[in-house]
Order: sequence, then C-alpha cells, then structure tokens
Amino acid sequence: MPQLFKKLVIASGNKGKLNELQKLLEPLNIEVLPQSHFNVPEAEEPFVTFIENALAKARHASRLTGLPALADDSGICVDALQGAPGVHSARYAGEPKSDVRNNEKLLQELNGKTNRQAHYYCVIVLVLHADDPQPLIAEGIWPGEILETLQGTGGFGYDPLFLDDKTGKSAAELPPEIKNRISHRGHAMSKLLQKLAHFEPN
Repeated sequence: MPQLFKKLVIASGNKGKLNELQKLLEPLNIEVLPQSHFNVPEAEEPFVTFIENALAKARHASRLTGLPALADDSGICVDALQGAPGVHSARYAGEPKSDVRNNEKLLQELNGKTNRQAHYYCVIVLVLHADDPQPLIAEGIWPGEILETLQGTGGFGYDPLFLDDKTGKSAAELPPEIKNRISHRGHAMSKLLQKLAHFEPN
C-alpha cells in the first residue's frame, strides 16, 4: 500500500468511535490523532444525508489542522420509523447527547410495533486536504433488529439494543475484535483500505 501521508486526524469527539477507528486504521502504520489533540471544535452537521455530514466534518478538521482528515458519519436506521433516527442518531433525544436517553426514546417509539428490523449505516470519508476534489468514500451496512430490552455492557450508542442477526447477540455483547470485523464501520473501513491501496492522487 502506498504511503500517501504519515499523519492523519480523525474528525470526531466520540470516544467509542475514536477507539474503533484507531484500531481499524492500524494496518496503515501511520500516526492517527483525534481532532481534540488540535483543539478542533466539532463541525456543524446540518445535512440530511450521512455522506454530506461526513464530508463537512472531514474538510473542517483538515482545514483547521492542515492534515489529511478522516471522518465517519454513522447511525441507526429503523424500518418502522422510516429510517429514523438516521443522521440524528447521536442527538435523537436532544441536547446534550446521551446514549441512555437515545435508547430510551427509541424503545418508546417502537413500543407496540411488530417490525423491529433495523440497520447500522456508516460512511467514511478521507480527504488529503481541505479542498480535496477527490475524497475517498466508502460505506458499510450492518443489518439486524432492535431488541425490547438492553443487552450487554460493551460498545456505545445503540449497541445494547441492536441484535446482530448472525451471532444472535447484541452489538454490546460482542468482543471488540468481532464487532470491528462485522460492523458497519468495519465494512466501510475495509473498503476504504482497499481503495487506498490502489489510490493515485492527482
């Protein structure tokens, strides 16, 4: 894999997401730093699609640090709620962000509904500089369903409520190495690394 850069900033302040991304980026053998290392504030995420928000976050972090930047925008989409919480997953129950309140609201919204099918979605964007016209983009989907009660103590976000169809366990019950292999973020990062291996910048 060609080494296009030696240092990369991750455009996120979410500790759980940062841990997963840093682990998934290990094959690159580069220095990976969170945007908080540079005191970069969180970017605005005003858009209705994951990809637009991810691009905005990556360009924001790159502009303020002068480094290549990687951003992930992800969330959970529930069939019975027409794809909600979607891009609003992190703030589903309002400000301040709270996994506990988000999970409580999701359970309330699904109360009495028989269709509990859902999927986690992730898009990862990498820009070599803030105005990069050729961002690398990869997406991943993790199908499953929403449980009626919390299960497991690992992970973050909606993981205790998200049942993985194949393992029969919640995302919060899966060991990190398993979750990173089968999750939406794991799939997206795998595709991104494949693209990087064949990438030739202008």
